[in-house]
Amino acid sequence: MRQTMRNIIGVAATALVILACTNNSPANAADAPYDVLVFSKTAGFRHDSIPAGIQMIRDLGGANNFTVTATEDSNQFTATNLARFEAVVFLNTTGDVLNATQQTAFESYIRGGGGYVGVHSASDTEYDWPFYGELVGAYFASHPAIQQATIRVENRAHAATAGLNPTWVRTDEWYNFRSNVRSSARVLSTLDESTYSGGTMGADHPHTWCKALQGGRSFYTGSGHTQASYGEASFRSLVLGGIRYAANRTKADCRPEAGYTTLYNGATTGWSQAGPGGFNNTNGTLTSTGGLGMLWYSTKEFRSYSLKLDWMMPGDDNSGVLIGFPASSDPNSAMSNGYEVQIDATDTADRTTGAVYGVKSADMAARDAALNPPGEWNTYELLVEGERLQVFLNGVKINDFTNIDPVRSLTSGYVGIQNHGTGDDVSFRNIRIRESGGTTPRVGPITGVAGKCVDVSGGGSADGTKIQLWTCHGGTSQQWTVSGSTLRALNKCMGIAGGGTANGSLVQLSTCNGTGGQNWNPGANGSLVNPQSGRCLDANGGSSADGTQLIIWSCHGGTNQRWALP
Repeated sequence: MRQTMRNIIGVAATALVILACTNNSPANAADAPYDVLVFSKTAGFRHDSIPAGIQMIRDLGGANNFTVTATEDSNQFTATNLARFEAVVFLNTTGDVLNATQQTAFESYIRGGGGYVGVHSASDTEYDWPFYGELVGAYFASHPAIQQATIRVENRAHAATAGLNPTWVRTDEWYNFRSNVRSSARVLSTLDESTYSGGTMGADHPHTWCKALQGGRSFYTGSGHTQASYGEASFRSLVLGGIRYAANRTKADCRPEAGYTTLYNGATTGWSQAGPGGFNNTNGTLTSTGGLGMLWYSTKEFRSYSLKLDWMMPGDDNSGVLIGFPASSDPNSAMSNGYEVQIDATDTADRTTGAVYGVKSADMAARDAALNPPGEWNTYELLVEGERLQVFLNGVKINDFTNIDPVRSLTSGYVGIQNHGTGDDVSFRNIRIRESGGTTPRVGPITGVAGKCVDVSGGGSADGTKIQLWTCHGGTSQQWTVSGSTLRALNKCMGIAGGGTANGSLVQLSTCNGTGGQNWNPGANGSLVNPQSGRCLDANGGSSADGTQLIIWSCHGGTNQRWALP
């Protein structure tokens, strides 16, 4: 019966994929109906492509179950009116287009879970509104003449970019930005400046990105200047994916990402097949065939690390990610001596997607809320710290497991992906890893402005204890352990009071709980970025005095946001 159901679902999913690949307006019939507001007011340069853009979004809505209201009336930005819409598209807006009252309404809308899509000159808008700057991600700086260029697609799991090839050659007006958004957003594609003239951002030139911000979701692309853009199938698909993400109809891991080493992104160098079956390797995608087998990265054994990979199953399929196993040409031995994080959304609780196979079920409510359906891509992060394994699905933690089996150990081992058997056709992309220093964590002081140390006030370990700047003295209150994305002292974590995301939210010590308020990623200019808020660790007021409270604040690159980790 299960095989029959798999075949039925697989046929339906295949039909959907074929339709998506042959239609300028890909169908997403599973989406619940929703409403989109398209805002195209200009107070500066006006693009003649705006009517084409509005028509494109209307066409996409008609084919994909959302209604479109197009306006240039800023008075539409009230709390009552915005509540009608799941997403708001700023389509080639320019200049100052909202007054203070309208801005406040829109900020509340985003914080309440609303979605934002910015197209092209949406980044040439509202320069004096700090919230908007965070929302769009980066402001326009300049552009050369319209010309052909190559876009490098670095994330092909997001619904906006999943249908693109790794490289995309097209003609448009290519924006340079005032800052690099990588420390606060997940970059989906970049511009290859060697393929056109006039780029000013160098080897890392973000072009399309997504981010979560204060309860809402943001998607931006620098493409969309020309009228012709809105007739291109790939561009239409890009914008549709951005709208679906902003409207919360598809999930994505839009946390900033840096420091990862590619294990697979088209080349299988360093990988070995164990057991029968294997994987087809096409267009930067591995697709399982036959089995039961395992493709494992035999070049290196890993200890503490964050392993990320993107996966998609077309129907009711079965696969998994294997970690922590000793070198082996036997996939069964790998499963017995390591652990499998399962991919199979319809199996029993301890053997379904997100479960540590046969050992611990995922948090099913969190899993179901984060999971994209068959035919869409998902992203796993497997965070291994000693004997602790945390599983994140599309950026949401769905499992937290600690190994106590003396036969197995997560502190060292290899990683691999499973080909389960005929008919279980699961695909993988962009397998990457960030190591965190092996079994010995990095321990020592964190120093900041004026050489002062990050300090737990009074050496107290109670939840809520103030974290501050203080003259370095080498005591335990200044000894921090870098463990994955957490910073730990006195057996507790550095976090944001109440999980706050607003400027000025206090940084304090609290029991480690795996929430977004306790995550810190390296950013530009020595900053430490909290990905949940998109804000930087900051010494309040730029002060270097002993006792200065640490807070989060919009990232600006100042000396009071620069930190040296152990």
